[in-house]
Amino acid sequence: MSRRTWCRSVAAGFAFSVAAGCSVGPSYERPRVVSPSAFRAPAAVAGTSSHSSLAEQRWAEVFTDPSLQALIQSALSGNYDLGIAATRVLTAEARLGVVRSAGLPTLGAYASVEADRSRAGGRGDPSTGGLFRAGASLSWEVEFWGKYTRAKEAARAEILSSEWGRRAVVTSLVSQVATAYYQLLAFDRGLDIAERTLASREESLRITQVRDQGGAGSLVDVKQAELLVYGARAQIVDLKRLIEQQENAIAALTGKSPGPVARAAQMAPEAGPTEIPTGLPSALLERRPDILQAEQRLVAANAEIGVAQADYFPSISLTASGGVASAALSTLFSAPAIVWSAAASLAQPIFDGGRTDSQVRLAELEREVALASYRQTILTAFREVSDALVGYQRGREFRAIQAELVGSAREARRLADLRYQGGATGYLEVLDSDTRLFTAELGLVQAELSVLSVFVEIYRALGGGWQS
Repeated sequence: MSRRTWCRSVAAGFAFSVAAGCSVGPSYERPRVVSPSAFRAPAAVAGTSSHSSLAEQRWAEVFTDPSLQALIQSALSGNYDLGIAATRVLTAEARLGVVRSAGLPTLGAYASVEADRSRAGGRGDPSTGGLFRAGASLSWEVEFWGKYTRAKEAARAEILSSEWGRRAVVTSLVSQVATAYYQLLAFDRGLDIAERTLASREESLRITQVRDQGGAGSLVDVKQAELLVYGARAQIVDLKRLIEQQENAIAALTGKSPGPVARAAQMAPEAGPTEIPTGLPSALLERRPDILQAEQRLVAANAEIGVAQADYFPSISLTASGGVASAALSTLFSAPAIVWSAAASLAQPIFDGGRTDSQVRLAELEREVALASYRQTILTAFREVSDALVGYQRGREFRAIQAELVGSAREARRLADLRYQGGATGYLEVLDSDTRLFTAELGLVQAELSVLSVFVEIYRALGGGWQS
């Protein structure tokens, strides 16, 4: 073999070693996940669409109430949890800068002054001497085994994880504000029902008092009517408390001090579509922020294995320095006293007490944890969507039955009042039917609230809300 051929072979082998070194540690491959063919949900809710999804719509297209839109926008600009999530993204970017700089050469400058005073042979006059130095130094740990490449891979994955975490906070925040807003409207409607019920009961109390004074009634009837009045008043006071506390909760979500909240005049009882497009379950893996955040954590954990395994191999460092030296400062840059040095070193770990083995094992276990967390996040997502779809359909059915119950209770209250005024029954029957009607009306409000809240949950579970 000629000398030129031998040099080419050595160079090719060195290049192959470097290329092989860049693959230290396992390369990431997305774990295989078996997605169900469809979400478990009543056909009346999920419909027949297989590709489109409610989550593909922006939140402003889903929640059309202007007051709710204003609150969501205010929360997105003022919520502190969202601000913390955004700061975490910046923190991850700064960490990438630190990791990137570790694989680059370090350049520095130096200057020194040395002085000494001595007496030759212990006799004669003492003499003073000195040495002035100035120059630059360069040091670089060569990335031969891909350690810094894997570290940068992990850092980039952490940035993406933080960004998807921020979007998960946005999705959660949108749903929290919407749910809290609908709860506030439900309290408002309950207060309206309580106030109308109080007015009706006060009129009934007046009638029983007139009948008692005329000898057609009794004091027992008057006291029973007073029970109804006091019950409605107590309900009104409690609902006002709940309204003010709910306003404070919404204000906190928007990053503001407690105060009143602007809102619609009443809750829409038929809000929410009858049929909800869910899209393919497999598309959930590409849309839900928490799933994508968990996957990027898995990517980072996988790359950390390569970082740990790189410690098995030798490290190669290059150092160099150069400058000028002179016995007099005035001739430091004019005299031809140039000094330089260069060195290359290789350090191979031989015995470290099992530290590297433990670090590799630790990185592998952390990847297993990240993998389990990723799979668990996917499973949880499928369950949340299915639960929300089932809850939405059953909630609509329950609301319809509750509406029929209110109609029957209202008719029973009317008949009981007629029977009492005709002397066919006592006021106890009126009291019982009135209490049942009041409870049924408040129950209908809660049923309508449940439908709206589950609709919000469907939107969040499908991965909607973070789109700008």
